[in-house]
Amino acid sequence: MDAHKILAKVTDRIVQNNDLHVRWLNSLSIMENTGARKISRYEDPIHTGIIVLKHAAEEARHAYYLKKLIGKLDPEACPDYSAQYLLAPTYTHQYLNRLDVEACRYLKEKMGLTGREMMHGAYLLVTYSIEVRADMLYGIYQDALTRHNSKVNVKSIIAEEEGHLEEMQKMLTVFHPEWERIAAEVCAIENKFFCQWIEAVEAVTEPALA
Repeated sequence: MDAHKILAKVTDRIVQNNDLHVRWLNSLSIMENTGARKISRYEDPIHTGIIVLKHAAEEARHAYYLKKLIGKLDPEACPDYSAQYLLAPTYTHQYLNRLDVEACRYLKEKMGLTGREMMHGAYLLVTYSIEVRADMLYGIYQDALTRHNSKVNVKSIIAEEEGHLEEMQKMLTVFHPEWERIAAEVCAIENKFFCQWIEAVEAVTEPALA
């Protein structure tokens, strides 16, 4: 499937439908919040540097910012992350968790890592693959927002995600000399889960404009 094409079509529909749009923002918010909580879980209790703390703080801020954007469309919408306030809630909840599990399995089975080494590797690789995806997703979403003169924008998130990606590349060069090959394999795993998610979201959005 062409994930770019489907995402462009889906975001164009979503931005034109207020009910879909607030649930889309809420779905992105819970994903950012899940990422923040996972980064905090990965943190070493002692040997945690400023970059890791920065990532956790910025992911949490993105979750908060996306929640605030909902208020620009409907102040009463999506009070929490209950299923009725999300798009494709099962896939939205599972996407990052499944990627996390599969990345840990990859590091254990393919690289023989366990314990803290595996946790650190999973943090780097999962975060990298998500930043690559975020660069694509938020860029396409912002194009739709601009095209339809939306009240909201995600330009600040795009700028921060680009910075995250550069930081993860630097950390991965320290992690392993063949990091690009390893990261490509984890990105392939991420792509499978992303495609499942965006297809589920597409299925939800189609009837709304029928």
